[in-house]
Amino acid sequence: MSTNNKPWINAYPSDVPEFINTQQYKNINEMFAKTFDKFADKTAFINMGHSLTYRELNEKSSAFAAYLQGELNAKKGDRIALMMPNLLQYPITILGALKAGLVVVNVNPLYTPRELEHQLRDSGATIIVAVTNFGDSLQQVISRTSLKHVILTSIGDALAPHKRTLVNFVVKYVKKMVPSFHLPGAISLRRALTEGKKLDFNPPVISHDDLAYLQYTGGTTGLAKGAMLTHKNIIANVLQVFGHFGPRTAKENEYAVTPLPLYHIFANSVSMMLMMYMGGTNLLITNPRDLKTFVNDLSKYPFTMIFGLNTLFAALNNNAKFRDLDFSHAEFTIAGGMATQKHIADEWQRITSMPIIEGYGLTECSPVVAGGVHTQQEYVPAVGVPLPSTELRIVDENGLPLGINEVGEIQIRGEQVMKGYWKQQAETDAVLSADGWLNSGDIGRMDADGIFYIEDRKKDMILVSGFNVFPTEVEEVATLHPKILEAAAVGVADDIAGERVKLVVVTRGPVTVDDIKKHCRQHLTGYKIPKVIEFRDELPKTNVGKILRRELRD
Repeated sequence: MSTNNKPWINAYPSDVPEFINTQQYKNINEMFAKTFDKFADKTAFINMGHSLTYRELNEKSSAFAAYLQGELNAKKGDRIALMMPNLLQYPITILGALKAGLVVVNVNPLYTPRELEHQLRDSGATIIVAVTNFGDSLQQVISRTSLKHVILTSIGDALAPHKRTLVNFVVKYVKKMVPSFHLPGAISLRRALTEGKKLDFNPPVISHDDLAYLQYTGGTTGLAKGAMLTHKNIIANVLQVFGHFGPRTAKENEYAVTPLPLYHIFANSVSMMLMMYMGGTNLLITNPRDLKTFVNDLSKYPFTMIFGLNTLFAALNNNAKFRDLDFSHAEFTIAGGMATQKHIADEWQRITSMPIIEGYGLTECSPVVAGGVHTQQEYVPAVGVPLPSTELRIVDENGLPLGINEVGEIQIRGEQVMKGYWKQQAETDAVLSADGWLNSGDIGRMDADGIFYIEDRKKDMILVSGFNVFPTEVEEVATLHPKILEAAAVGVADDIAGERVKLVVVTRGPVTVDDIKKHCRQHLTGYKIPKVIEFRDELPKTNVGKILRRELRD
């Protein structure tokens, strides 16, 4: 839609700004300078029972920046890879790297050696900070990368001395989670911070257009590509999300929970950066799949907000101890990463009294571009309206704008849209037009109130005898069955229909193929009913819990 015709603006509450001003900060570091000053003695992050104040975060990140400059001779624009789960070490090192003007390459620590090698080689990273649990993977590929410096940290390194010793001993020798590896010349992060405190830090000149992150996509269509996200992109998205959701938050009195990994752009920009911008407190969950420890952490914390996604909500809904928690402080939940199923959202709100407000975005957009409005009192199965200073439109296969409730590809334009793909001009040109519109690859529509809905991923759509079948619709129906815990729908080849629907399910009790097909017939038209049903113990998922339909198709 054009900037002169915004019917969606009527969906905004009156206290949400139409535009944000990115010019008020030169770079990400300047954006947080006021936070460090105003909230110096307030707790910024909590992890494994240990807290870190904003003053400590500022001091430690500056020490790391000084070490990068003084000892490693790192220069502005050099790439540094960060490879660890949610630990206090993450905000320390990422802010230190940004202060030094380096480009952060966020790495999933669960990557296979092949995936890790591609990302390190493609980015040209010369420095890596990695948790020791994954030193073995790094050892296997380091000789084929540009890495010059390896900085290692153990899981408990940021904790108090007595707890640090205990946690690191248990992780390495009791749980045996640290395979043997040999990385000669590697130094410890603890030593780097100690040495950095003795050095002078000279802040480089960093502008809006300088790169902040190389954020790699999931690589669902091939090798992962690095989205070039600038300081302006990240500043824009923090201000946009704050403008959109801010009126509902408790600002500096916000107690957030971050179970999604900080190396993922949603948790990074929204969970971490937004909470820091507001001066809130953030509980970092290192392993959300360990529900016992996760729920125990929640029981000691007066959380007001939680970030998550559908699979996590489903798991917590089914946890008896979670259902018994005190939710008296809880206000609302922000969901991202994948579509939230309505029955799961409704059950979540029944248990917690928190409505789930869904956001929509892409790695290429830093990532959020739309969301449900902050005045929502219950879950709405839509991705909402565009954030401030963001335009969305629906186009046909020729790129021509479509009308109300017409289904097509979603295009996005705004200051959060990436600079392009790292060293991939052809790939950049394929998705990013000269006038700034980004092709999302998502199929959606806009209703008469300006609210956007996602029908499905363009590449996931199933074509049955010329009819479009959106997997999310089939999955939503399937999981309404009381014996189905999770489901994924994919297209499989068919000589007559071209494709037919295959449903892969994880059950919570005995159920037959005929039972499932009978259930689907009650809710779906004929060509949408799964013709093939497969039972599995679990579905393949990404690091943040999104179901990997590609693996099921393969």
